Amino acid sequence: MEQAEIALAATAGAAGLTLAVSAWAWRLKQALKRREAVLISTARGSESLGLARGSALAAFCDVRLGLAHDVLPVVVGEVEQIRAAREALAEGGDGDPAIALAEALNARHGEPLRRLLEDGQAFDLREGDWRIEGRPHAGEAWIRLSRVDAVAAETEAARNAAPAGLGAGLIADAAPSPTWVLDGQGHLVWANRAWLAEVRSASLEQARDTGAAFDRGADQLAAEASRLGTKQEGFRWTTGEGRRRAWKILAEPLAGAGGPVLVFATDMTEAEETRDTLRRHVTAHDETLNHLADAVAIFGPSRKLAFHNTAFQTLFNLDPAWLNERPTHGELLDRLRQRRMLPEVIDYAGWKAEELEFYGATEAAPDDSWSLPDGRTLRVVRQPHPLGGILLIFSDITGELSLRSRFNAQLQVQTATLDKLNDAVAVFGSDGRLRLHNEAFETFWAVSGERLEAAGDFDAVAELCKVALPDAALWLGLKARVADPDPESRVAVQGEGRTTDGRIAAWQTRPLPDGATLVAFSDVTARRELEQALAQREAALKESQALKREFVGSVSYELRTPLTTIVGYSELLESLGDLPERSRQHAGAIRTAAGQLARSIDDVLDMAQIDAGEMELSLGDVRIRDLFAEAVERHRPRIEGRGATLKATARADLPAVRADAKRLMQAVDHLLENAGRSVAEGGAVTLKADLNGSEVRIRVEDTGRGIPYHLQALVFDRFVRRERGGPGVGLALVKALVELHGGWAEVESEPGKGAAFILHLPLEATGAAAAPELALGA
Repeated sequence: MEQAEIALAATAGAAGLTLAVSAWAWRLKQALKRREAVLISTARGSESLGLARGSALAAFCDVRLGLAHDVLPVVVGEVEQIRAAREALAEGGDGDPAIALAEALNARHGEPLRRLLEDGQAFDLREGDWRIEGRPHAGEAWIRLSRVDAVAAETEAARNAAPAGLGAGLIADAAPSPTWVLDGQGHLVWANRAWLAEVRSASLEQARDTGAAFDRGADQLAAEASRLGTKQEGFRWTTGEGRRRAWKILAEPLAGAGGPVLVFATDMTEAEETRDTLRRHVTAHDETLNHLADAVAIFGPSRKLAFHNTAFQTLFNLDPAWLNERPTHGELLDRLRQRRMLPEVIDYAGWKAEELEFYGATEAAPDDSWSLPDGRTLRVVRQPHPLGGILLIFSDITGELSLRSRFNAQLQVQTATLDKLNDAVAVFGSDGRLRLHNEAFETFWAVSGERLEAAGDFDAVAELCKVALPDAALWLGLKARVADPDPESRVAVQGEGRTTDGRIAAWQTRPLPDGATLVAFSDVTARRELEQALAQREAALKESQALKREFVGSVSYELRTPLTTIVGYSELLESLGDLPERSRQHAGAIRTAAGQLARSIDDVLDMAQIDAGEMELSLGDVRIRDLFAEAVERHRPRIEGRGATLKATARADLPAVRADAKRLMQAVDHLLENAGRSVAEGGAVTLKADLNGSEVRIRVEDTGRGIPYHLQALVFDRFVRRERGGPGVGLALVKALVELHGGWAEVESEPGKGAAFILHLPLEATGAAAAPELALGA
């Protein structure tokens, strides 16, 4: 290539290079301008953001202190607040305020600062009137310094910042519910007038100074809300002015975790008292139902068992645990059917559906009755429950039906019994109405039953009866017994009256337990005539008895004189020495027979005297041992003459008996004579006495032939022929003499083995025959 071409090519290349460099430079300049504009805009935005953040920090009454490792501390906030924080916490001084504050806080709270810088642990402290809060952010530590009253000012400002100028602060202060604000440390910031009234403080400053608190539990709830930063609710009881009050506490955080908390207290006393009253009423209602004898079951609107009393569980013998599971009504019916405690019906499904249809009823159903397979009868009451569902009441009326049946049967028996009586009977109620009368009443007064039923009350019935018995005083007295409620008038009375047809009517009244009165009339005409005849006969009998006693006395006297002569001459003949032995025996037999006849006459006279009530006892102290000795001495020859033995035994410590010695000896003599006649050769007669409580028992026993059973009941009767001695009054006289002393006699005998007569004598004679002056102790 030529040199010129080379030069031209170089020039063109240089020009192209220059043009390319110029174009690149222009594009670079344009890019730099755009970058500069972005940087300027970013700088201006950062400056604006910094100014905005500074303004935001300066708008609040607090100071922010930034700390980081190997970096000088930074302080942000209003100059006056920084100065105030420095004077309060760093105690004034010169130099950088950030460094001064950092050194002061490190000196006072070094450990929390260390944990904040190293571990990022936040803290919240209070020193004087300043609150110190530490929070980690982006690898740095920021500390907020704020006055406590500044927080109150913020809260007051937030409280007063009501929309549309409605004055929310004034509304909160005038609210009737206590409302207050606590800071993160639990100190009081603000409270309304209701809160101050509850704690009895005149002002907020006074409440702060005295440390007043609405309730410690409410403050703890507020502290929990501040710590967690979430709303908390609780329920507290307080005591004041002599009463307990219930409060619902609501704690609402105002600035997240660690910030102030707004607390509301709503008075729930009335609601709680109402709830407690309702609970007590329900408990008392349930307790009352549990004491009822009737079984009660309540099913709710869902047809589940809501309540049952103890009688319900007992009546059907159901498992309490199963009942506590709240079975439905249908399940209960199925369970009862399985246990055969429902009426046995053909269509159980239809019967069950009818039972469950009562849930749609608006009023109580008529009472029903269930006849159970076990023989019981239940009355069932169904009625709608005021709270929905139904109320069932079961009553076991088995006993009631049985009593009613028995009562009706008894009433029929009573009516039939009264109709069979001969006496005219009428029963009047306490209101004077005629309740009951028998057929004899109609016949007695010749009044039909229809007229009596139409009459009704006592006055009308009396008017019907006055035709036959016109005695006004009698009917007036009967009315007093029937209608007068005075207990003194309701006494049993009786009397007699004569009817117009000549009958004698006896009447009597009897008060009945139910307040009614029974009036009975009877015709006693024949009875009175018979009584009159009996009285006349008794008088004649008494006259004949007197004549008999007089005759017996005269005859006995007439017989006693020749007997005395016979006894005297027989004794004279026995005393003659030249009298043959056979003649002497005849004279002895005459004397013995005459003596027996004399004693028989004496016994007859004594019985006559006892029957006439004229015998009196001469009482004295009688020693049984002496009495036995005398009796044995008198009767031993005759008993031993028959080849038998006589033995008498008596306790040495036997006390003396207050009795008539003569009459007591007379009774013992008769018993020994009777035993001597019955005992055979080789036999024995025993006389015993022992003490039994307040009486002495004298026993005369022999081993003779005994007394037949059919004659033992008649052995003490007079003038009855006996196999043991013929007719006589000896044993009858023994019984009479013992009874005069207040005692009694008995016999024990087994035929073929002898007999025993026992006299029961009291230690002190109590008979009416004892003369009063002789009954005194010696």
